Amino acid sequence: MSDARLKVCSVVGARPQFIKAAAITLALRTVAHEVLIHTGQHYDDAMSSVFFEQLDIPFPDYNLEVGSSSHGAQTGRMLEQLEAVFEKERPDRVLVFGDTNSTLAGALAAAKLRIPVAHVEAGLRSFNRAMPEEINRVLTDHVSDLLFCPSQVAEKNLAVEGIRNGVHVVGDVMHAALEFGVERARKVSTILARLNLKERQYLLVTVHRAENTDDDARLRSILAALNDISDPIVFPVHPRTKRAIERVGWMPRPHVQLIPPASYIDMCALESHARLILTDSGGVQKEAYWLGVPCLTLRDETEWIETVEAGWNQLVGAVGERIREAVESHQQPSGSPVLYAESHAVRSIVELLEPIERRSGG
Repeated sequence: MSDARLKVCSVVGARPQFIKAAAITLALRTVAHEVLIHTGQHYDDAMSSVFFEQLDIPFPDYNLEVGSSSHGAQTGRMLEQLEAVFEKERPDRVLVFGDTNSTLAGALAAAKLRIPVAHVEAGLRSFNRAMPEEINRVLTDHVSDLLFCPSQVAEKNLAVEGIRNGVHVVGDVMHAALEFGVERARKVSTILARLNLKERQYLLVTVHRAENTDDDARLRSILAALNDISDPIVFPVHPRTKRAIERVGWMPRPHVQLIPPASYIDMCALESHARLILTDSGGVQKEAYWLGVPCLTLRDETEWIETVEAGWNQLVGAVGERIREAVESHQQPSGSPVLYAESHAVRSIVELLEPIERRSGG
């Protein structure tokens, strides 16, 4: 007997997407047949397989193993292989997450095969078209027919671009994954002891976006600021950042601990116990807010403007003096409004996915 349930191909490829998929996939599989496709954009074990293990995500049905290369080459390989998988699986819908090359490739491959596309984290805008992520999210939104927005601001961004049909403000799916990760970290993570860190007495730093790693002047300015800060610093180093640090020849001072990419559970522990987080990651900005840890964003703009307006996030760019001053003068904000309707996102998305009519065969 054939399975009459909705069939969804979910496309993931990078750390933030594994986390978002973790929040959705178990709920989705109660009402639909999900095929999980990993493009292989993040292929290092520390950036990939460990997330499936720690977050209880079913291992992918497909791993395309595209690896790293230029944006065009990587996206092109993904398009070719995703098209073949979609033609074989014939899903009713393709579900994509966030703003990576995997997001764009999944959306484009599906749209060209006339398969409806649903985009989780739709409507985010930095208004900086120099960012590859901005191009990815804009194009993905314009080929999607279901757009799941984390906030009213995201909904308004889409309306300005003429996108009004199929738009739903559902909140943010990462909150459920974070709650799971923090609870598990309390039970099993030993990273603070291993790194000799004391709660609220260290800074956590993450840098991975191309605007910082590919611009030697920006990167040197950020790294120089880290050397000049007196607080203990722990810095999990993304593979791209490791290559960039080697390129500019930076030598960290003893108070800066460079470590390999941390697992999601260890990152939850590091984030939740830091005094302050310095990052260029959108996901980490949100996680810091939910955890009540102040954040300094090493960018000139952010898609998560609500965290800035709430006083928990400060844009400091890559100017060393601004970074140092912000670290020294930062004071804990008072109060934190509820943002991104955290508790409803997963349920809302699954309910909105379910009613689609199945495509006819042929």
